[in-house]
Amino acid sequence: MARASAGRSTLSRHLQVLGAFTTNVTFLTISQLSLRSGLPLATTHRLIAELVDQGLLERQDDLTYRLGVRLWELASRTPGALGLREIALPHLQEVHMTVRQHAQLGILQGRDALFLERLSWPDSVVNITTIGGRLPLHASACGLVLLAHASRDLQEEILSADLVKFTELTITSPVELRHLLSRVRQEGYSISNGFIHPEVIGIAVPVYGIGGDVIAAISVIVPKDDKPVRPRVELLRSGSQRISAGLKAANGNGR
Repeated sequence: MARASAGRSTLSRHLQVLGAFTTNVTFLTISQLSLRSGLPLATTHRLIAELVDQGLLERQDDLTYRLGVRLWELASRTPGALGLREIALPHLQEVHMTVRQHAQLGILQGRDALFLERLSWPDSVVNITTIGGRLPLHASACGLVLLAHASRDLQEEILSADLVKFTELTITSPVELRHLLSRVRQEGYSISNGFIHPEVIGIAVPVYGIGGDVIAAISVIVPKDDKPVRPRVELLRSGSQRISAGLKAANGNGR
């Protein structure tokens, strides 16, 4: 049992090192990795050597480190999120070509929306979403859809937390957020109207898995303008339906 416990501890520390990288911080020195992971410098040095040896980290000429391609190779074998992305991509592209702004695919990951894909048109409105990046559930259109269909425990956890306020329009009141989530469930879509940027609107709909559960959300990020919301919602719903059909077909349930 001691060996198993030690194994879990070692894995946990390796993950602490890998978790120090973000979509915005992609190159780190050993001392920075030690600081960001909260591990002693000597321990970090040993763990980095092991991760480099396995191809999970790559050492650069300037003595910084980045995540290794081996991580992508391993992740690409999962039939989960990346399988969803592969099936969703052509339908997301159709949405993208119609709105000519941003179209994206997100899934629930902890207390955040994790974005598996983002398609952007040249000169599109501002959008802080990145592929592999996260946004708080209460602030993004995808996040609101995912939170509205999440477990009651997660909803209560979010509602009782201190929520980040990106703009004056970001909803951080538990009462207002609870009402908004109820409306998202009833109407089948969410609108993030200036929640992250005051001049931008996010619109999202759920994507259903083969069991009928919400497994993802697709959204568009568009400028605040006079265009009606309904056609964009219907465009997203059509894309979502085709993604769900593709998931069923891929799992032998397409009949």
